[in-house]
Amino acid sequence: MPLRVYYEDTDAAGIVYYANWLRFLERGRTELLRLLGQQHTALREERGVNWVVRRCAIDYLKPARLDDTIEIVTSCGELRGASLDMLQHARRGEEILVRAELVVACMGEGGRPVRLPPLVRTALAQVAVNGSPRSRHIRIQPS
Repeated sequence: MPLRVYYEDTDAAGIVYYANWLRFLERGRTELLRLLGQQHTALREERGVNWVVRRCAIDYLKPARLDDTIEIVTSCGELRGASLDMLQHARRGEEILVRAELVVACMGEGGRPVRLPPLVRTALAQVAVNGSPRSRHIRIQPS
């Protein structure tokens, strides 16, 4: 997903403020679901499924600056019953700027975990990284 860095995304030095990367990554996950035909609104309204981030680890490797064009790349790691690993990185051209590893869980309306719906599991399996380790501390180098 391509993004342009705007003035509002930067700090006083003109570098993307660290917390704004979370917003960029969220957009990447949302757009991935949309591209796979699985929209947040429909999942919530039709199946009672809400997505929550249970864990997030981010490595800030290099800065992005005002007016840069960056790309958010999102894939899946392990798909479990009610949760999955999301693997994301932000790049400027081939240069990796940020790498993130998340555990995302499906929650029902009452706040309890619910299983990934079969259609969502099938769709996400299309973007799963082969050979993803069965670990909460994923270390996969993006291609």
